[in-house]
Amino acid sequence: MSARLPAGTTALVFDMDGTLVDSMPAHARSWEAFAARHGVTMPVDEILRRTTGRNGVECMRELFGPQLPEREALALIGEKEALYRDLFGPAFRPVPGVHEAIAQARAAGYAVAVATAGDRHNIAFTLGRLALPQPPDAIVGGDEGLPGKPAPDLFLEAARRLGHAPQRCVVFEDAPYGIEAARRAGMAAVAVCTTHGPAELAGPHVLAQVPDWRPLVAAGFFAGH
Repeated sequence: MSARLPAGTTALVFDMDGTLVDSMPAHARSWEAFAARHGVTMPVDEILRRTTGRNGVECMRELFGPQLPEREALALIGEKEALYRDLFGPAFRPVPGVHEAIAQARAAGYAVAVATAGDRHNIAFTLGRLALPQPPDAIVGGDEGLPGKPAPDLFLEAARRLGHAPQRCVVFEDAPYGIEAARRAGMAAVAVCTTHGPAELAGPHVLAQVPDWRPLVAAGFFAGH
């Protein structure tokens, strides 16, 4: 693991589900319930492999075909995400150490963004319960018309809104599509291995692979530019 963020880093871009909050088990359960309701026979692990990091319309077209009208796709993803919030709300759990990590990053003066394939309802749900002392400086969601990961657009838009060059940003991600999106954006990445093993989240641009935020906090990873 790198001891510190690279010299020249000025901004941090955080994925949300599985990175800030331990939400992927609830997403799996909601996909299972949604699939049963709609007669989708694809196994849940395959659904997750195909959809994690994708925007809502892309997710539904993975299940129902590329010709699914956008209006129908949006209604379906709204239904699925409502199931997710109902499941995760009573069991809401931050990834261990996340508050301390962001506090350390803020104290060191880094700009902070969240870039997620989640929609505005999931963003409000998650950040409201996470209750960070200071909100992110920029938020980019998956319902803003941008391609989902592994396309780099969400991360590049976060950098643009922060006003920082992509090469000065470091991405924090838990999913293979997100790690690949960081590479395509020209950004270094840190893999938070809550839902995938290190082998699935590897690459020459990956600075560290950690089980949660606590090793980064203990190492002083965010301390100082």
